[in-house]
Amino acid sequence: MSYKAPEVSEENFTPTQRTTLKRVPKRGHYERDLVYQILDEGLVCHVGFVANGQPYVIPTAYGRVEDKLYIHGSPASRMLRSLQTGIDVCVTVTLIDGLVLARSAFHHSMNYRSVVVFGTATTVQDTDQKLEALYAFSEHIVAGRWAEVRPPSRQELAGTLVLALPLSEASAKVRTGPPVDDEADYALPVWAGEIPLKVVATQPINDPRLGSEIQPPTYVCNYSRSTGAGEKAIALPSEIFGK
Repeated sequence: MSYKAPEVSEENFTPTQRTTLKRVPKRGHYERDLVYQILDEGLVCHVGFVANGQPYVIPTAYGRVEDKLYIHGSPASRMLRSLQTGIDVCVTVTLIDGLVLARSAFHHSMNYRSVVVFGTATTVQDTDQKLEALYAFSEHIVAGRWAEVRPPSRQELAGTLVLALPLSEASAKVRTGPPVDDEADYALPVWAGEIPLKVVATQPINDPRLGSEIQPPTYVCNYSRSTGAGEKAIALPSEIFGK
């Protein structure tokens, strides 16, 4: 079967009281493509919520299919059990692109791209949508992996709780470029500039129990976190669960 979410009519997110940047508002962005590009390049999100008066911020993996963000885990997870009750949730993703070294200690900074999403999550009950979400998790981490591995069994599927968070209230914040010093400090004999940072995959390490005849696939050897925005088409193997 093949899944493709409906086209999103709004090119940009509409700023709300919660997503409008107060600190350095010129770094705020509401373009949907930019928000999706950051989400698609990141690996871990932080989920903030309040349960029984106690605030929590939990790091977790995620996946995106068009205008929905999916998170998953054990039904025993306090985070997932709390979120499925419909409480407010705040999800953030941050990519660090570089260290910015200024001539003064005060003006040191980082170059980054970040996203903040607000909303309420709902439980995914439909089996097809649940499989689409699990596929999205797998492909988000390593594209091409799902086609080679054993798909989830009925028992594994039943033992996994999947929540969907609509991407309807979100914003991005981005800093790029060199340091910005006080004008008088530009004359100081101190090196200033940027140290670029990026996620780089190194040589794959075989599982000790891997057969000697099995070689790493191309998508493992050429792994990269660089990604672009755009529509995602989800194609699930038709034989899953006899379909």
